[in-house]
Amino acid sequence: MSTVVGRWRIKWMEMWDQDFVDLVEPGYFQFDKGGLGFFVFGAVEGKIDYRVSADGERVEFSWAGNDDGSENSGRGWFQIQSSRLAKGIFFIHCGDESAVEIEHQT
Repeated sequence: MSTVVGRWRIKWMEMWDQDFVDLVEPGYFQFDKGGLGFFVFGAVEGKIDYRVSADGERVEFSWAGNDDGSENSGRGWFQIQSSRLAKGIFFIHCGDESAVEIEHQT
């Protein structure tokens, strides 16, 4: 789990340009110890409940929060590419989905 813990900056999303991703603040995913975390991008934010695979190469999560002020939830996953890069998919329940790339911040 230690390879996942920390703040990961959203570098690219398939569905939204970087100006939207960074609308309120620079978009990120935060994975804290204990399997919880938080994310924010554009007008979407939420609390994360995550699990790391036994080999430490994949993290899967569910989330609950809001999308432009409306309560929403979803899920997603990241495949760890290196200690600094992960790629995955972000899903909004009954809504959009987007490929996403994140970079670990030091």
